[in-house]
Amino acid sequence: MPEGPSIVILKDEVAAFAGRRIASVDGNTTIDTSRLVGQRIVALRSWGKHFLVEFDGFALRIHLLMFGTYRIDERREDKPVRLGLRFDDGSELNFYTCSVRFVEGPLDETYEWSGDVMSPAWNPAIARRKLRAMPDALVCDALLDQTVFAGVGNIIKNEVLFRIRVHPLSAVGALPARKLAELVEQARIYSFEFLEWKRAYVLRQHWLAHTRRICPRCDIPFVKAYLGTTNRRSFFCERCQRRYGAVGAELVPVKKAEGARPASAARVLAEVKPRKAPKPVKAPKAMQAADASTPAKPVKAPRRSRADEVASDAVRRRPAPRVGAAPRVAEVAAQPAPRAARKAARRSRAER
Repeated sequence: MPEGPSIVILKDEVAAFAGRRIASVDGNTTIDTSRLVGQRIVALRSWGKHFLVEFDGFALRIHLLMFGTYRIDERREDKPVRLGLRFDDGSELNFYTCSVRFVEGPLDETYEWSGDVMSPAWNPAIARRKLRAMPDALVCDALLDQTVFAGVGNIIKNEVLFRIRVHPLSAVGALPARKLAELVEQARIYSFEFLEWKRAYVLRQHWLAHTRRICPRCDIPFVKAYLGTTNRRSFFCERCQRRYGAVGAELVPVKKAEGARPASAARVLAEVKPRKAPKPVKAPKAMQAADASTPAKPVKAPRRSRADEVASDAVRRRPAPRVGAAPRVAEVAAQPAPRAARKAARRSRAER
């Protein structure tokens, strides 16, 4: 999401359009664009993340949301125009993937300029007073509250908290007065440093915490988690960033791969529930019905043949050898086979 410094850059880049008259309007916005045709731009202003096109008696508010962009005197081929302004001299100003609304009446009656961190009218005393009125809020939410720090976004939040060594889950009311003042002061200072670095195209080179993996102070891995009611990404060090105030729960780091899971308000757990034991695997209903209706049958021993019975009987009748004595070879050789013994017995009975 473009933050306050980026909107200031937009305001500066389109400053030449002030005083020009709109010849035509196009785009897929749902506002009444015919109201803009023929209007002369009185001023181009910004408040926080809002870009304001001021006319006589009303204004146009443009919010670039998360991925909004703009083009001056050119068009993007890959995206439809949300709002396109054409001027008498042939110049044009196009906005993409943004929110467009009318603001009725003078802007000074709608916007509190003292709450914009990029405004010359910024008042740190008012910001401190607003923070003291929300003692139970987390600092990660307070910094993103546009009624307190208009223009501060997620990058500024992560960098300011790392710079002042404050844990994002700290409670605002638990911050010492010195830390509270430091929070307000650094929110404005870093916003102007952000502006300077972005104009020089070196912003990412100055990030110390946002999207980083290792803490440059402690040389240990950063924690990445989606925190607060805003549920925005936080990058912080558990060692050098102190947590003020008891949250009453343990932090649960969140990976981006869990995007299918809804994020909780503060990404903390009051307790860890034990895993349930796996349920026993049940047999199919058809098999259960068959088992219930059919009594169990006794298992029968395999049927033995007559030859097996005779052989076993001959072995049982054979005299056991004496303990410790091996049978003589002559006796073993003289013993007839079971079938030959039966034939010899029958011949003996016949001769009698």
